[in-house]
Amino acid sequence: MSDGFPNKPKILRGAFVEFGLSVPPLFVVFQFNPIQLTRNRGLSFAAPGSTTAPGASAPVVPPRTLRQVHGRTSDLLALQKQQLVTVQEQTIGFDIRLDASDRLDDGDTITEQFGIAPQLSTLELMVYPKGESLLGSALGALLGKPGGFSFTRGANPPMILFIFGRKRVLPVNINSMNITETEFSTDLNPVRATVAVSLTVIEGKSVPYLYSKAMTEAMSVLNLANAADVANVVVPG
Repeated sequence: MSDGFPNKPKILRGAFVEFGLSVPPLFVVFQFNPIQLTRNRGLSFAAPGSTTAPGASAPVVPPRTLRQVHGRTSDLLALQKQQLVTVQEQTIGFDIRLDASDRLDDGDTITEQFGIAPQLSTLELMVYPKGESLLGSALGALLGKPGGFSFTRGANPPMILFIFGRKRVLPVNINSMNITETEFSTDLNPVRATVAVSLTVIEGKSVPYLYSKAMTEAMSVLNLANAADVANVVVPG
């Protein structure tokens, strides 16, 4: 049904989608996009390693602290090369909100019977090893495949893509999932809940990650349009 605004832009929704073919396939499209995302990347810095003379059991030069290295270095570009830097993978945290109200008003049969349990159950299965799937095992038995039917590693949870718009398609590990059910139907099916998730982005050579990284770099290039703003910054000569 039209809302009276035919030219209203379509709002994309975020989602969790299982990467790869498996039974049962797992995906959850967010009913409401998160109000906020918390993204964090940790870095640790250390002083360059000390040298040890051939045959010696202890360093000839005692280890220096990073602050000592900074205090003796005037060339910042040289310092940038000397520091030992460990870059951690990015972590992302946000809340997923689920509410059965709209679908109940629309007379959705599944929601009337089970509330938001199907969505919550799918999210829960995203942190279970695929090999523990009862449905997959039953289907595997029917097809004559002992141990279940799955195209993914059964000992580990499924690989999940976090999709948030056209520029972010990130392979992630789900570090934690905290489900808070806040309202229930008469037969105690959840009809309202909040799911707090913590993710670690899997950074490597996978196509989804390289695509998202390319989008980030492209956005940075677009920031050059603001280069004139540098004129308003005082930089010592």
